[in-house]
Amino acid sequence: MAGVVSFLTRRRGGDRWHWTDVATWVWLIGGLLIIFGPAVWLVLSSFKTPAALSAFPPSILPYVTQEVQVEGFDKPLPLYEVTLPDGTTAQMAEKRRVGVIAQMIDPKNPGEVVKVNIKDRKPVEMVEFATSNYTEPFLQFDFLRYLWNSVFVTVMATIITLIVNSMAAFALSKYKFKGRDLILLVIVGTLMVPLGVITVPLYSIISTLGLFNNLWGVILPTVATPTGVFLLRQYMLTIPDELIDAARMDKASEWQIYWRIVLPLSAPALAVLAIFSVVWRWNDFLWPLIVLSRSTAYTLQVGLNVYAGQLNVQWHYILAMTVVTMIPVVLVFVFLQRFITRGIATSGLK
Repeated sequence: MAGVVSFLTRRRGGDRWHWTDVATWVWLIGGLLIIFGPAVWLVLSSFKTPAALSAFPPSILPYVTQEVQVEGFDKPLPLYEVTLPDGTTAQMAEKRRVGVIAQMIDPKNPGEVVKVNIKDRKPVEMVEFATSNYTEPFLQFDFLRYLWNSVFVTVMATIITLIVNSMAAFALSKYKFKGRDLILLVIVGTLMVPLGVITVPLYSIISTLGLFNNLWGVILPTVATPTGVFLLRQYMLTIPDELIDAARMDKASEWQIYWRIVLPLSAPALAVLAIFSVVWRWNDFLWPLIVLSRSTAYTLQVGLNVYAGQLNVQWHYILAMTVVTMIPVVLVFVFLQRFITRGIATSGLK
């Protein structure tokens, strides 16, 4: 720990600050705020109440207005710091508000009503985390079903994507046949085809196969990705052909070569593709929205759309469930990032 602190606090000018030290710290702190600032704001805002989210100016921490129980009222009343006409201030509870005029009462003496302009008061706030933003969606809505559907789609699509793309990449990198380069060019060229062009044909195929309102209708059209084929193919080119020739001399079948030699050596590239696939499938919204119309088959991203009504948007639930959707992607990256580093730093020969 002392070494880390010494590294972070060392200066180019020795004991004195050099202008490059200042520029470096400004650059690093600015980048840190740009990268993690939105994520921190999202997490903290997910604990805010609807009133706190609509407050202006916005705040970073989840503040709520304190409430006080007043004799003669069934529900607690919001507490405010009020500036009275004589210039003094007092903490008073709001009884009623009509336009810009609020009827304030002293919690200890509720019989006397003081009318003040809303500009002459400010709420007495405290930091409070609204954990109900996370619990209520699971209790009032079938959000566990949405979560399970997203996990199933993501896991199955990622597994099939790795298998299909790695097979195609193996053939395009280690087999020599006529038209190989042309096939690769066509596969990569499909990256320029927008989703809107193939949406209607894909929908017709899914409907014909009877996969409408079925999770497999979301999974199957997305398993073969040109990005995955190209990524794995370029990595497999670094695997020496001598290894495969030696395996063939040892009477290994093509499946054994693929499964026991090529796939283990391609683990870093497969990990990178797995991360991409998880992010793509987990965050996919348009295609599941087209294929799935039954609420029990909704994925998490489509289920979030439940809170966005035509006249009312429940931002506190949307923000909280957005944080929930971020957790699996972050965990996948944390556990697979070492493979990414290894894939960049090493070749296919082990």
